[in-house]
Amino acid sequence: MPEAEIHQQLDALYRAEAPRARATLLRILGDLDTAEEALQEAFAVASERWPREGVPENPLGWLISTARFKTIDRWRRKARGQELLHQIAAGSPDLTGGSVIEEQLDPHFIEDDQLRLIFYCCHPELPLEARIALALREVCGLRSEEIARAYLVSTDAIKKRIARAKTRIRERQLSYELPDRQALGPRISAVLHVNYLIYNEGFAASSGLSHTRRILS
Repeated sequence: MPEAEIHQQLDALYRAEAPRARATLLRILGDLDTAEEALQEAFAVASERWPREGVPENPLGWLISTARFKTIDRWRRKARGQELLHQIAAGSPDLTGGSVIEEQLDPHFIEDDQLRLIFYCCHPELPLEARIALALREVCGLRSEEIARAYLVSTDAIKKRIARAKTRIRERQLSYELPDRQALGPRISAVLHVNYLIYNEGFAASSGLSHTRRILS
C-alpha cells in the first residue's frame, strides 16, 4: 500500500478509534496524560513502520500494545515508575503479553473502558462543566471547537476548562476506577448530560459535510 494511503488510514483510525484506545490505555497505565502520550507515540511508530511492514490485521490492538510496551520500556529506562510497574504487575499476571493482552484488546473490554472513562471524567471532585467538557473531549473525541459550540462559549474557554480538570485530577490523585453503586449518584447527572450532548452532535453535526454523525448518535 502506498505510504500516502497508509497515512490517510492512520488519520482516519485516529479520528474513529482514539477515544477507545485512550480509555483502554488509561485502565492499563493509570494516568490520563500518560495514556495520551503513549497513544501519540504509538501512532508515530505506526507512521514509520506500517509503510515498510504493512498495516497489521488488528490496527487498534497493535496501537494499544505498542503504546503499552513503549511506556513500560520508558519507565524502565529512566529507572522511574517501579512502584507503578509493581501495581500493574499486581493486576496483570504477565506484563509481556499472552492472555492479559488478549483480554485488554477484547472489544467488550474496550467498550467497558469507555464507560469507565466517562464516569472517571465525571468525578464529583471536578467542576460540573469541566467534567462534561473533559468527557466529551477525551472519551467521545469531540474537538474543542465542537464542544464550544454546544456550550455557546469560546474554544479557548473550553480548552481552559479541560486543562484545569486534568490539573485537578493530578493534584488530587483521583483514582481511575468505577465507583460502587452507592457512589454513582453524584456522577449520573453529568454522565447523562454527556450522552445528551453526544446525541445532539450525532443527530445534527455542527461541522463537516454530513448533517448527521451516525457513529455518535
